[in-house]
Amino acid sequence: MQGLMQNWPLTADRFLDHAKAWHGDQEVVTRSVEGPITRTTYAEIHARAKRVSNALRGLGVKPGDRIATLGWNTARHIELCYGIMGMGAICHTLNPRLFAEQLVYIINHAGDRIIFADISLLPVLAAIRSQIPVVEHVVAMTDKAHLPAGERALAYESLVERASAEFTWGGFDENTAAGLCYTSGTTGNPKGVLYSHRSNFLHTLAMLSPDVLGLSAVDVVLAVVPMFHANGWGLAFACPAAGTKLVLPGQKLDGASIHELLETEGVTFTAGVPTVWQMLLAHLRESRGKLTTLRRIAVGGSAVPEALARGFRDEFGVNVLHAWGMTEISPIGTVAAPTGATLKMDTEQQYGAALSQGRPPVMVDLTLVNDDGARLPHDGKACGRLLIKGPFVVDRYFGDDSAHKLLDSEGFFDTGDVATIDSLGFMRITDRSKDIIKSGGEWISSIEIENLVVAHPKAALAAVIGVAHDKWAERPILIVKLKPGETGTKQEFLAFLEGKIAKWWTPDDVIFVNDVPLGPTGKIDKKLIRKQFADYRLP
Repeated sequence: MQGLMQNWPLTADRFLDHAKAWHGDQEVVTRSVEGPITRTTYAEIHARAKRVSNALRGLGVKPGDRIATLGWNTARHIELCYGIMGMGAICHTLNPRLFAEQLVYIINHAGDRIIFADISLLPVLAAIRSQIPVVEHVVAMTDKAHLPAGERALAYESLVERASAEFTWGGFDENTAAGLCYTSGTTGNPKGVLYSHRSNFLHTLAMLSPDVLGLSAVDVVLAVVPMFHANGWGLAFACPAAGTKLVLPGQKLDGASIHELLETEGVTFTAGVPTVWQMLLAHLRESRGKLTTLRRIAVGGSAVPEALARGFRDEFGVNVLHAWGMTEISPIGTVAAPTGATLKMDTEQQYGAALSQGRPPVMVDLTLVNDDGARLPHDGKACGRLLIKGPFVVDRYFGDDSAHKLLDSEGFFDTGDVATIDSLGFMRITDRSKDIIKSGGEWISSIEIENLVVAHPKAALAAVIGVAHDKWAERPILIVKLKPGETGTKQEFLAFLEGKIAKWWTPDDVIFVNDVPLGPTGKIDKKLIRKQFADYRLP
């Protein structure tokens, strides 16, 4: 016997419908690519997104077509997202920080028919235009007055103004594809993750719960994490759903620009990768700035350095909420929110839990296995491969018709991370499986060493990789980028680590470099570092 409830498909367009109906006058603020701060509302975005749907239909777009965006976080980007998905097409967010050859591969692999691009990113497309024959139209996300001289792209505002605001969204199955996002391609070609309306809807409900992001109508959210990074962490869905005031930073993510928006717009919550918050913290210290309304920062993408979390808490009274996830899981998998048990601990123990990757929300299941696939205990000590499953976890990659199964026999996806889980359910990543250093048969966590080193007052960035060793198979070396004007020695950095890690974890060498390469999402690119030091030999 089945239940006798209404059939109400969980499609993402309903978030903006809800926002228009119940908090349509809530403000959405953008630092526009053209320069000025612009202001609109959810009701206005809803009407313009309907015009986008009609404009797309006028260009011959059909349900299932992939429509790409190459843009920063702006109100126009939100309009596009909903206008594309609402008509049953697929919104494919392109990362402008990728190398040209990766962009070419992704666009052709996805079969993008149209690309909407911010004017500052039109040169990126111009450089590869002849290599992406699948693309029929390029639309510049601006008005005619701001089109660069000689630019042949269509003007976004002209398309929107000519289109009707009457369009019926939805009417399709909730498992219909809604969005496409590619992994950053740290190993092999980037892989496409195809989100469904249902997966986005359920992910949003999980995000809004108090033990995850806990957003509400009293919040003002600055969405620093780009919409092209791991599904934009779902903020484009969660904010309209909750009725938060939404602030969008455009392309300016430096410390001074972020600080300005935080203060002028009364931001209470923001989210992004650690590199952004390191820039903000440095700016605040240098300018003696204050944070008068900000209460929480969600940090993900890579592990939160303890010095960063302590800096915001102790100097500015802002809590750092550590989250873990990946493109393949929509992306939030765990959040280090406190529990009744952790609140009974002393301050330092509470801090230790807060710096872990956290606990899974409802609809997420985690397990640890060893190299033989056997389950490992959740005792905080056993370290193994981290597997995950749930309704917003990838089943297979877009365009992958091979017989290779992505999931194991129980439906778990291998995250590629190595982790522990303690008795309270807090998960801690010890390394990526490809980055972990195996020395004499024992594992050394590069992440733990890196997080300690960036607390050194002279260190700007740090990376640890394994290099070949005749006796121990691998040994760690430490690569350090110093802050401007600083000098350092190997002995001083090794002394800084003394007593904080096991002696056999101590790096065999410390190398100072002018720069540490970052990947397209702001993470340290270990692949490039390993390539750079491929011929390195231990002293």
